Amino acid sequence: MFYFNFQYLYVILPALLLTLYAQSKVSSTFRKYSSVRNAYGLTGAETAQRLLTAAGINDVRIERVRGNLTDHYDPSKKVLRLSDSVYDSTSLSAVGVAAHETGHAVQHAMGYAPLALRSAMVPLTNLGSNLAWPLILLGLLFGSQAGSDFGYLLVQAGILLFSLAVVFSIVTLPVEFNASSRAVAMLGDFGILSQSELAPVKKVLSAAAMTYVASAAMAVAQLLRLVLLFGRRDD
Repeated sequence: MFYFNFQYLYVILPALLLTLYAQSKVSSTFRKYSSVRNAYGLTGAETAQRLLTAAGINDVRIERVRGNLTDHYDPSKKVLRLSDSVYDSTSLSAVGVAAHETGHAVQHAMGYAPLALRSAMVPLTNLGSNLAWPLILLGLLFGSQAGSDFGYLLVQAGILLFSLAVVFSIVTLPVEFNASSRAVAMLGDFGILSQSELAPVKKVLSAAAMTYVASAAMAVAQLLRLVLLFGRRDD
């Protein structure tokens, strides 16, 4: 049922190309400004701590996490984790990423609604992601395209569960854009970076934001293809 056709070209290929471009853009932009040291020589970890303190947040820990660009804020444990390429680095790229993750901590402290919604969706989204494709494949085995009621229902249940991941990716967009906006504002307002240094940071964060847009576009495209393939029952 997943044979190649022109439907694949106009539904999936544009999203795939956008994803590849976004990944290339964020890698090249991060790498470019990883060689540019910020004027005060602050590391990513020091930047995050200063911003948290300036924002009046004293209950968030900062930890190192292995990997490259694996940085994230864990609202359930109030832990801000910075990757090896950010934690000890004094580059503008590192400062920007650290500030972005601090922006999530500020969102959490302020009760930012989209972040709360995204956090609440995580368990259900994980369940849907784990069950969606097995249900679709089981439905096909039961002959959903050959008139099997049970198989057809399994496929539709799988598509419905997959749609949870699509909603999650869309809800993620305002959360990430807002965190980047907060990051740039805090870096300027709290005197961490000069105006000339903020411009490169904006480029780094804009490139990173593009990956979330691409991810959402790919999720929507995959859902659309599933609906086109299996959304209508052939009697």
